[in-house]
This record gives sequence, C-alpha cells and structure tokens, in this order.
Amino acid sequence: MRWTHWVNFPILTIMIWSGMLIYWANDTYTFGLFGHTFFRFFPKWFNDAFNIPGRLAEGMAFHFLFMWFFTINGIVYILYTIFSGEWRELVPKRNSFKEAWQVLLHDLHIRKIAPPQKKYNAAQRIAYTAIIIMGIGSVITGLAIYKPVQFNTITWLCGGYHAARIEHFVLTIGYVFFFIIHVVQVVIAGWRNFQSVITGFEVVNDNPKPVIKPAADEK
Repeated sequence: MRWTHWVNFPILTIMIWSGMLIYWANDTYTFGLFGHTFFRFFPKWFNDAFNIPGRLAEGMAFHFLFMWFFTINGIVYILYTIFSGEWRELVPKRNSFKEAWQVLLHDLHIRKIAPPQKKYNAAQRIAYTAIIIMGIGSVITGLAIYKPVQFNTITWLCGGYHAARIEHFVLTIGYVFFFIIHVVQVVIAGWRNFQSVITGFEVVNDNPKPVIKPAADEK
C-alpha cells in the first residue's frame, strides 16, 4: 500500500501538470452573463505567473502516457486491498460520517476527546474511499474525452463530451484539495507519523529516561 501510495504521487503530479497544458491550450471555462465574460477560471495573470503557455501536443503526449501508469497503479492498489482484506479498514462504516464530524472538531481543537479509531479514523476511511472512487471517475471521464467516438457509450454515460470534460476537470480540483488537506493532516500528526508512512514502522520509546527525584532528607 505504501509503494502504490508513493508511486501515485509523482504520477498524479505529472498528470495534473500535463492536464493543465492541455487546458491552457483551450481555456474555455468562464463566468459570464448576457454575452459578457466577467472572469475566466484561470485568468491571464495566473498563466503568466507560471510562465507556461498552452502546449497542447506536449500536454497530450505526457497525459496519455502517464495515464497508463496511473491506471495500472490504481488497479494494483485496489486488487491488493481486496485480496489482503485491507478493504475492511478502508470502507466507511454506518457511523463513520458521524464520527468524521467529531474528528474534524477534534482537529480544530473544538472537541477535546478524539473518537476511537483503529488503523484509520472515520474521516480517513471516507477520504481514502472517496479518492479511489475519484480515481475510477478520472479514468472513465478521461476515456470519454480521449476517444469520444470509440468509447461513445462511456461518453454518453458521462453526459456527453463537454460534460465529461467538466467532470474530469472537477475531479482534478478534488485531487488538489485532497492533497492540501492530506499534507496539513500529516503536519498535524507530527514527524514520527510521516516517518512511519515512509518506513512502514514507528519507533516508540517504551523505556523513557527515569526522572531523578531528590531524597526525602534532601528536601
């Protein structure tokens, strides 16, 4: 699970970067009324700040190459969670949504006592299950955009080519928010928690140094 987690990080980064190259080549998402455009989703100053113009061919080349690694890595992750039984620790339970709210209140220091948890708390169960569903959605909507004629049934199920493009774009925004929240949670959990994600184990000191107290006659 750790391997697929870390492999997916650079892959998803390249997928988002190459996807932005494709999007900037045709920046169609705007907010307007009565034929007047008030602002674009990515205004010109945003593009200028990153100094990345629309490079459609380059973006498509990277995107369509790394989508295979993204898909294969996702399949390996899902198969492992199924056959290893890890899915039992990931799938939300009946009371997970209620406990997730309590986890949020605890993280915001509004609630003092954290709800009980095993390997993952309720919020993590919901988030990790949602990210799997989002990954599947990205592959489906991506196929609908990539080959709308060959995969016309998938494109139709997505609501058409333009709807699939919007859905694909919204899922990408979801990844960005998930990544930001994920990093914040790791920082809150501390360095030892982050170290355990890399190494697979956490060093716990069971024998702390004894505290030397003065003798009764020295008081």
